[in-house]
Amino acid sequence: MATTDRQATTLALAHALSAAERGLAVIPLSRSKLPALRSPHRDDPAPTPCHGGCGRLGHGVHDASSDPDRIRELFAAAPWATGYGIACGLPPHHLIGLDLDVKTGTDSSAALRELALRHLFTIPPTVVVVTPSGGRHLWLSGPPEVVVPNSAGRLAPGIDIRGAGGYLVGPGSRTGQGVYAAAPGTAHLAPAPCPRSLLRLLIPPPRHHHPAPAATDGHGQGLVQFVLAAHEGQRNTRLFWAACRAYEDGIGPALVDPLVDAALNTGLSEREARATIASAARMTGHRP
Repeated sequence: MATTDRQATTLALAHALSAAERGLAVIPLSRSKLPALRSPHRDDPAPTPCHGGCGRLGHGVHDASSDPDRIRELFAAAPWATGYGIACGLPPHHLIGLDLDVKTGTDSSAALRELALRHLFTIPPTVVVVTPSGGRHLWLSGPPEVVVPNSAGRLAPGIDIRGAGGYLVGPGSRTGQGVYAAAPGTAHLAPAPCPRSLLRLLIPPPRHHHPAPAATDGHGQGLVQFVLAAHEGQRNTRLFWAACRAYEDGIGPALVDPLVDAALNTGLSEREARATIASAARMTGHRP
């Protein structure tokens, strides 16, 4: 390995350990910004989905850790790594990344300002990472009961979202395009809470759900059925979305118990369900 590559790996590890001190879970990245460790299942004749349960390294963002010993182990297994990725959606910050890309004919910063004006939110002071191409990554913190999915261009042209299962390239990482760096005056900040109006935009609406009838049937059966149809991995998100719609439609208080019952049927605990509904009430301006 060239001396410059060894230096880049050493710096990347140092930056990754510093990020871990802030509670951020990290993985080593190659110069291509992809996870540096290849999947241990790549040569399996019929690979099955594995998120690290096999005990081996190479499961991408599922390897992410904030434990210094684990991080050193990851980098030792990938001595060619020149950067690190920060996993989104994990405690304590439940990081959400707004990736403002720079593309020909697209002004992602203007698109974000337009969204902010239209939906009445302001991005608070937070960590901003400048990419080698001149783009920006804005770090925000989400509530633990809300799962924000990854998306590309859904919020607005040129704006990608890094949520649960995704990662952000950490500041100090060296890639084939250059170095990622924290914007001046932001490196010391903690990820700011995501504005409520923006958070609602980041949660995609269901494909086959029409909330209007739920507001008119007096019982919100449509919303309850929406929660009952949730699969593992989307239970909290569906419950949160349904509770927001219920409070907006003026039937929130009456629908709390039916929604809790529906959530219990999907496998959530009563404590989880009531905390999620209470969060939805606060987000929509109501008292839980």
